[in-house]
Parts: sequence; structure tokens; C-alpha cells
Amino acid sequence: MIKVRCPICQRVMAGQSSREWPQFPFCSPKCKLVDLGRWLGEAYSFPPEHDEEMEAPIETSDESP
Repeated sequence: MIKVRCPICQRVMAGQSSREWPQFPFCSPKCKLVDLGRWLGEAYSFPPEHDEEMEAPIETSDESP
């Protein structure tokens, strides 16, 4: 028997397997759409990787041709 919580609404989903929950890991189509909306609205994001090259100042020349 499995017992997990929906990541959106925290509803407990218990059953013999995940096949009992067609929207797994979500409890309903509504929670699945809420999650999709958060991704599309960029509520979820990964932090940018720290790159030393990006921090180096760009050298420009003040000489005009």
C-alpha cells in the first residue's frame, strides 16, 4: 500500500498502487493544471549557475576609427 501527498494541495492519496490515481503525482486534474500554470508563469525556476566569465568586465576601447 502506498500513501503519498499531492504536492499542490497536500491531500493524502492512499491505495495499492499509483494506477489508482491517473493524475499521479497529483490528486486531480485541477492540481495538475495548477502545477503547469506555475511552470508557465515561471513561479518555479532554477538559480543561475555562478560563472566567473560572466562577472568579468567587458573591455571597450575609447578610440574612434
